[in-house]
Amino acid sequence: MTTNLERDGFIRTLGRWDVLAVAFGAMIGFGWIVLTGGFLEGAGTLGAALAFVIGGVVVALVGLTYAELVSAMPHVGGEHNYVLRAMGSRPAFVTSWALVLGYVSVVAFEAVALPQTMLYLFPDMLVGRLWTVAGYDVYASWVAVGVIAAAVMTALNYVGVRPAAVFQSVAVLFLLAVGLALVTGSFVGGDTQNMQPLFNGGVAGLITVLVATPFLFVGFDVIPQSAEEIDLNYRQIGQLLLLSVAMAVGWYVLIMLTVGSALPAGELAASDLAAADGMAALWGSDLMGKVLVIGGIAGILTSWNGFLIGASRLVYALAQSGMLPAWFGRLHPRFRTPGNALLFIGGLSMIAPLFGRQTLVWMVDAGGLSIIVAYVMVAVSFLVLRRREPDMSRPFRAPGGTVTGVLAAVLATALGVLFMPGMPAALVWPYEWVILAVWWALGLVFVLRLPSVGPGADAESRIRAARGR
Repeated sequence: MTTNLERDGFIRTLGRWDVLAVAFGAMIGFGWIVLTGGFLEGAGTLGAALAFVIGGVVVALVGLTYAELVSAMPHVGGEHNYVLRAMGSRPAFVTSWALVLGYVSVVAFEAVALPQTMLYLFPDMLVGRLWTVAGYDVYASWVAVGVIAAAVMTALNYVGVRPAAVFQSVAVLFLLAVGLALVTGSFVGGDTQNMQPLFNGGVAGLITVLVATPFLFVGFDVIPQSAEEIDLNYRQIGQLLLLSVAMAVGWYVLIMLTVGSALPAGELAASDLAAADGMAALWGSDLMGKVLVIGGIAGILTSWNGFLIGASRLVYALAQSGMLPAWFGRLHPRFRTPGNALLFIGGLSMIAPLFGRQTLVWMVDAGGLSIIVAYVMVAVSFLVLRRREPDMSRPFRAPGGTVTGVLAAVLATALGVLFMPGMPAALVWPYEWVILAVWWALGLVFVLRLPSVGPGADAESRIRAARGR
């Protein structure tokens, strides 16, 4: 294996730890800081932990299909390539377009989550009220934090995947240190009585937490997006993807149990940042609460960084296949990054803070459903390729074979159903449905212009030939 080997313009420079840090860091965003109190109140301490285990099993099954497919097709764009080969051009576009919304919604959300988190450290930072969006006052100082951070994160990724990976590694190490402090604090100052009730709300309480897991666990699929920049054998790429999922499940279960031992569930639910207040209570120090918030900021940045990598590579792959304008499919001549795609996505994250917090929550919910659509399509592609191309080289083969693929497709679909009207996690009408409608109306413009090309290993080249590219 040759380090820094160039293929199709990308440079293979990511090692084992880089890959693990990018995927794990992408999955550990900021939700564990703000949502923990509600989870513990809604499902109980063990109920919330169990919901994350169940959600983790579903994601792990989907991850097994990804692990096999990325080892077989280690190309930039990940899911785009799998569905294109299995089902053809239009299903591939639908899958990729759904996933772009999911990724962009996370990137935009982090640009809002960062200034919101800074309020915990600097409560007097709000200066220069601009306007109100959905009942939330937007301030110039608050917007400035998000915009400046978005510019810095975009620039970091623009100048190369190596600097982005180094940044990710440092931030993840700090995040793990904060997790260790939380576990230690649970033994020092935790009380098992605070963990009561262990279960709350019955099945409905469990589902309340379960429906959040697709959004909280999304990030392992960033690995396939950057497959052409990974300097490892293809079997190891699949193994690291699964390891990152296992680490994320362990992290969220740990958070539920340790924070649950800090304060009674009612007090945690009333807190704006339950995990931070829990940490302060465990150590008897407000300073430790601030340390955990800084850990939350590290989580914001690792998630932001990971999804900038994933989203830009996916948009690049769509352009390379002739499904988006060629401008998005250009690599920077010096840095070998999809610079134009990064500038576009970074630009969206820079304007996100202008819309306030509530608007971005709507976008994240719509993005969560879109991510599940992509999961289902990948699982179906796994099944199709297992049947149609049994002899295709698969350095990593998912245990269970067809059974694993069927379970992944069925369980991912079941999670998607929970977002439908009348269900516990139903999308908010009309706002979140309007976001989906607008996104897919825009996607329809590209679909109608796209040549209908059937499945096969040469599907991408046939699309490009049909479009004269």
